[in-house]
Amino acid sequence: MSNGQVVVLFGGRSEIGIEVAARIAAGATVVLAARRPDDLEEQRERLTSENAAAVHTVEFDANNTEQHGALIEQIVAEHGRIDVAIVAFGILGDQARAETDVTHALQIAHTDYLAQISVLTPLAGLMRAAGRGDIIVFSSVAGVRVRRANYVYGSTKAGLDGFASGLSDALHGSGVHLLLVRSGFVIGNMTRDMMASGVKPAPMSSTAPQVADAVVSAMHKKKAVVWVPGKLRPVFFFMRLLPQAIWRRMPR
Repeated sequence: MSNGQVVVLFGGRSEIGIEVAARIAAGATVVLAARRPDDLEEQRERLTSENAAAVHTVEFDANNTEQHGALIEQIVAEHGRIDVAIVAFGILGDQARAETDVTHALQIAHTDYLAQISVLTPLAGLMRAAGRGDIIVFSSVAGVRVRRANYVYGSTKAGLDGFASGLSDALHGSGVHLLLVRSGFVIGNMTRDMMASGVKPAPMSSTAPQVADAVVSAMHKKKAVVWVPGKLRPVFFFMRLLPQAIWRRMPR
């Protein structure tokens, strides 16, 4: 990447997001958008060590959708046109709780779907007006075919996957490229509590650095979709064909 570019990470504490930003930080101005922006010293140091020209932080509450448009405009006004936007915030939630606690189910849906739309829509509009840029959206194989074991989270990823796919088509020819990431189970901060409770990593799991390597490579190649790892793509082609009676017994 050439010097002078602006990289914005929505979800400034995201382990995968930081790994992606670190790989494209050299010579760039990086903006970390997160709650408690004054508590991002570790992330700032990582990006500075990757030769970022500057690292800034800004207050970002994913669930405060009324402020998203103004925040994006503020970032552009202060730092210039956004060249790469990494949208990497979200929660796993508690499936068992969400099945009976409607408030928790709605919280997952709001953060993992509605808030994503609230960021992506104004972001795409400003980048389309500029005529260039890359947007990275993190879906999941959990949304390709929703499983009984995590259907609340999976349903939000299914919705986001559909929205991002349509947005990608809408941006075609505008100079703005959207990369949709469909990753499998990622071993890291987001899944640490699950594994501590006895949940074993799913087959073909990845780490945050492995996901980031695949994402950056796909972005440079202007791919529309990247599966991580790539061998999940043919696997889910056949999984879509499984009878429902078998599918509903599939583990997380």
